[in-house]
Amino acid sequence: MLNEERRRLIVKILNQDGRVLVGDLSKQFRTSQVTIRKDLDLLQGQGRIHRTHGGALPAKESALEDPTLREKEKLHRKEKLQIAAAAARMVKEGQVVVLDSGTTTTAIAHALLKFDSLTIITNAVNIAAELSGSSLEVILTGGTLRKNSFSLVGPIAEETLRRLNADILFLGVDGFDMHYGLSTPNLLEAKVNRVMMEVARISVAVCDSSKFGRRSLSSIAPPSAIHHLVTDRGISKSDLATLKKSGIQVTLV
Repeated sequence: MLNEERRRLIVKILNQDGRVLVGDLSKQFRTSQVTIRKDLDLLQGQGRIHRTHGGALPAKESALEDPTLREKEKLHRKEKLQIAAAAARMVKEGQVVVLDSGTTTTAIAHALLKFDSLTIITNAVNIAAELSGSSLEVILTGGTLRKNSFSLVGPIAEETLRRLNADILFLGVDGFDMHYGLSTPNLLEAKVNRVMMEVARISVAVCDSSKFGRRSLSSIAPPSAIHHLVTDRGISKSDLATLKKSGIQVTLV
């Protein structure tokens, strides 16, 4: 395979999967990791990708990018379903569960349908609609609708949450950087997320490994603010080691 053909395929895989890792590309193309790193460095120099530790992200990624829920649904579906199943195993009958908006938390909502007695608090209109035909009690926060994510944000959502208490929060994020922390493109969404963390006894971040190394516009909280993380095995060894060293419990699917 010619060098340029391999690099073109790397960009194609990156745009499809949202993230690539040096080790995976090395195996896929049957070449050394040194060669793959050179490819990634060259592609970054051409502005075609964004280089990260151990891999790369699409060049179009920016702190302001805010894709719609339907666009997100197409990405990493297998990983999201596995994360959802693992998250559901952390829940017990009779608990109060907070679900923020997003495709991973929507998958968790589906996984929670096997329970008979739960109270679900959410700011996601689509999640409330999905659960409306079940035996579960659903509390929708109210607030101003964000059409991109079907989420409710603003002072009404925040005030509703502050009047409630929950056992566990499942929080999806757009970015998870070891230094910057958990982040989202929307300032109002970040404020609602912070209140969710305040009212929940346990905060669990749920995100596929493509979210690591990303920084969105608005910081939600530092990594130390969460108790548990559920992600897939694509997370880099260095990020995993940092999280565990910080005392955060990590579940890999």
